[in-house]
Amino acid sequence: MARNGINSSATMTEQPVQWHAKGTAITPAALSEDETEVARVMQICNACRYCEGFCAVFPAMTRRLEFGKADINYLANLCHNCGACLHACQYAPPHEFAVNVPQAMAKVRVQTYSDYAWPSALGKLYKKNGLTLSIAAAGALALFLVLTVAITGGLLHEPLAGNFYAIFPHNTLALMFGLVFVFAIIALGIGVTRFWRDVSPGTASGAAVAEATHDALRLKYLDGGHGKGCNNADDAFTLLRRRFHHLTFYGFMLCFAATSVATLYHYAFGWEAPYPYFSLPVLLGTVGGIGLLIGPAGLLWLNLRRHPLQGDAAQKPMDRGFIALLFLTSLTGLLLLALRETSAMGLFLAIHLGVVMALFLTLPYGKFAHGIYRCASLLKWSIEKRQPDNLKLGSD
Repeated sequence: MARNGINSSATMTEQPVQWHAKGTAITPAALSEDETEVARVMQICNACRYCEGFCAVFPAMTRRLEFGKADINYLANLCHNCGACLHACQYAPPHEFAVNVPQAMAKVRVQTYSDYAWPSALGKLYKKNGLTLSIAAAGALALFLVLTVAITGGLLHEPLAGNFYAIFPHNTLALMFGLVFVFAIIALGIGVTRFWRDVSPGTASGAAVAEATHDALRLKYLDGGHGKGCNNADDAFTLLRRRFHHLTFYGFMLCFAATSVATLYHYAFGWEAPYPYFSLPVLLGTVGGIGLLIGPAGLLWLNLRRHPLQGDAAQKPMDRGFIALLFLTSLTGLLLLALRETSAMGLFLAIHLGVVMALFLTLPYGKFAHGIYRCASLLKWSIEKRQPDNLKLGSD
């Protein structure tokens, strides 16, 4: 007999009435197959509680007896897919209960990206064809810009001392990327607003916001709950996933900071590009670009090696499409910096701009969106843990 009174898989797969976060009763039929699996798994975990100290998912789980759609979406995005609970679970496959929290959560998590996406059609398209769409968009935009440069006679040119605006006028670049950036911000904003409204978190205090920000920036829950890291291909712990995520995130933010500083230089001080190699925008972009080479390359390596039970195989094209765009953004950017004073600058500038535009156009629909929803879930958990636990079943 299993511990905690769990002695029959049939007992744990019965589906009682579920409750929406707003108190509306819904039937199990309102849940998708993947959401129903998360509800089943959470009911088993709620009886066991062995993994309660691993991450925020399990103490949040103990505040619920039943799991409606909003609760499932919240818990799925709160999960960091570290894999520790799978390797610790006595009911994991090949046990008849077949409890696999990381895989069940991953399948629902990717569903939320399309469920809350705006426009929804783009979310569904990217979900099914993430890698193909990413590479095709980057290739098409880069080709379009290369042809544009070729038609205007700038593809083969005399060295221009790094003056990008001799190839594409400043106002043209500002308009193109301004529109793409605004679209990405609006689409992400609408998506996370829909998600936030569904999970009904309550009012955020300053302490809750500070804690959620701290946990997100440190990737606290990629430490396996004990500081030793995730399980990737086997039972061995490793911090590589956490470190590669940090290199990717902070590399991206440094590149964004480089663009922001350059924009400030241009509009506030009238200092126009190109900037010297040891200027702040170039230094920020170089360090960030190196991080965006190492981080995505490492994440792709781990993605290829990860055990199939530790995630959703159907999500891999989306994951790899985003990783590829990040890597290509950095690679083409660093090549452009290295060759900016040669006659190849126009070609590499067009290729780099095409890749960057493809990255920003797909941001709201893939793995970048998971970071936004995860931050929202971390904030909900920080709010929730400060509220009374009416069930009195778990520990805070």
